[in-house]
Amino acid sequence: MEKILVVDDDDALRGMMKMRLSSTYEVIDTGNPVQALELALQHKPRLMLLDLMMPDCSGFELCQSFHNLSYTARIPIFIVTGESGAKYKNYMTNLGATAYFEKPIDFTALKARIAAELQNRPQERRSHVRVKMQLVLKIKGEDASHRSFEQLATTENVSAGGFLCPLALNLSSDSKFRVFLSASGHDCYVGSVRVVRREAENTPWQRYAFEFTERAAEWILQD
Repeated sequence: MEKILVVDDDDALRGMMKMRLSSTYEVIDTGNPVQALELALQHKPRLMLLDLMMPDCSGFELCQSFHNLSYTARIPIFIVTGESGAKYKNYMTNLGATAYFEKPIDFTALKARIAAELQNRPQERRSHVRVKMQLVLKIKGEDASHRSFEQLATTENVSAGGFLCPLALNLSSDSKFRVFLSASGHDCYVGSVRVVRREAENTPWQRYAFEFTERAAEWILQD
């Protein structure tokens, strides 16, 4: 069974969610938002249901944390909250939330949306192991408006096949960019990359996932 993580400090609602969803999914739940990150890393759920207003750590902070970690960044997040949809929906979408449901929950609509999301988003199979390693890179190319740029960026998430880094630029996924390792004033060409994913679009936490289309022997990790 596919795993779903429910994070909500309302014990009665968590129990109701577990009862209504457990015939189709393996439901892991917690009322402690601090514990949620540990559970997500441990169980690697296919989807998360997240309340916004909780003690100690709000849903806003938790959603941002999930999307800042490579191992949880691509897990769909459904916001389930008593707050008005018009009040926070756009903001949470920019933070990476996939869907937004107001309480009391329409479980028929929720189950249909979960099924559609999991069907349309196959489980990610990573071909390369990611490593936490800080590198300073220089990325060169053209943005979506065909303006040339040369931008320094820091990544702490690398693999033999690519890297993840923040960039305050609008880049097209069909373009290629040249990448250099930048250290002690010296730039070393390490290959060409393309954009495969954009996270937290139009927020201060916007990041791009790059994949090598051509990789030089000088790249820090090899297969």
